[in-house]
Amino acid sequence: MSEITNFRGDSVDAQPPEDVNRSVDELVATVGERVRKARELKGLPRRVLSEVSGVSPRYLAQLEAGECNISIGLLKKVAMALDHRIEWFVGDEDPWNSEALRVADLFRTAPEGTRQQVLSLLTPEPPAALRSNRVCLIGLRGAGKSTLGALAGEALNAPFVELNREIEEQSGMPVNEILALYGQEGYRRLEAHALDRIVATYDSVILAVAGGIVAEPDTYKTLLSRFHAVWLKASPDEHMARVRAQGDTRPMADAPAEAMEQLKSILRSRESLYERAEAQLDTSGQPLESTLEHLIELIRDRGFLEDA
Repeated sequence: MSEITNFRGDSVDAQPPEDVNRSVDELVATVGERVRKARELKGLPRRVLSEVSGVSPRYLAQLEAGECNISIGLLKKVAMALDHRIEWFVGDEDPWNSEALRVADLFRTAPEGTRQQVLSLLTPEPPAALRSNRVCLIGLRGAGKSTLGALAGEALNAPFVELNREIEEQSGMPVNEILALYGQEGYRRLEAHALDRIVATYDSVILAVAGGIVAEPDTYKTLLSRFHAVWLKASPDEHMARVRAQGDTRPMADAPAEAMEQLKSILRSRESLYERAEAQLDTSGQPLESTLEHLIELIRDRGFLEDA
């Protein structure tokens, strides 16, 4: 192995060309896979990402396949369109499993007083203590999170909160107006802040969140660490039927022929993330009363709410 001199004048071993090329190929493949995963988790067709980022669909396809060495400028455009920082795609750590990235982000933007408190409070605590008596219902829209959460809260004498309602109350406008004015990035920022407020406000609560929250690595990390998460599952047909009954097909494709396929695609892309919940409850083919009974039983049996 040959030697080279670094910027300090020190002699260091040079990597063989084949090792360097292999590392580059691995990085290109990793970036492409992370871009594809981020896009699918948000339920964005490639053509939509192309329109928002200004990067051609063909180039995006090559990028996701690990077949092109994208420039920093173009990758920055793609990252901004996906509401992610560029380092999420090129860093050594998996952004969907990195506590370090979340801590660094929050610490960097926090006021000095908060940073001092964080430094003094960075003492390990048991996971159960961090989650306290908080339960969070996750899953795609149409799984029954709001309906079951409200009924379970009433039965178990626990406050019930919908994260979107909290966002609306704090911002003073409906979610659709937030999205229209500030886009997904603005909404996700408000979502993260609202989740932090709920953690600070409630020691005991049943929370229902939007289905896409799992696609935001940092926010989902907070959720899993501070709540006992329960994934409310349902078949794609039932999800679709319930959403249509609500008169709303967002975030699925507008064309009826594409709606079911896009729903299935979103569910497939998020399934591994939903599976990180502590518990699962399948609501498919179950009447409301039966599903509610099973949810209450699950919360009690697992000790998610101490006084339940």
